[in-house]
Amino acid sequence: MEAQANAAVALVVALIVVVGASFSLLAALGIVRFPDLYTRMHAASKAGTIGSGLLLLAAGLHSLDGAILVRALAGFVFFVLTAPISAHLLAKGAHQAGYRLTKLSVIDQLPQKEEPRRL
Repeated sequence: MEAQANAAVALVVALIVVVGASFSLLAALGIVRFPDLYTRMHAASKAGTIGSGLLLLAAGLHSLDGAILVRALAGFVFFVLTAPISAHLLAKGAHQAGYRLTKLSVIDQLPQKEEPRRL
């Protein structure tokens, strides 16, 4: 009976690893293939977050230890909460520094730098 449980856990872990590695591969391809800084950052933050989070979850499940699984889940939550926020702030900083969107972009919704108001 224990062998069946271990086989089921191994199968679930293998499935999560394949899905996580696929997301990580898509993130890497997006970084290489997308035309500008903003779309590359989008690929890295979205697909990279899911891919690395799933790989971390698979490692936690594979350990068969509750404490390690809880740490892996905490790391997954940390990835999900911090990566999109940091990507947004980096993109905003890059836009303010002067990096422009590619010509393929339809609209730039961030305002240009404004002159300081004088009283």
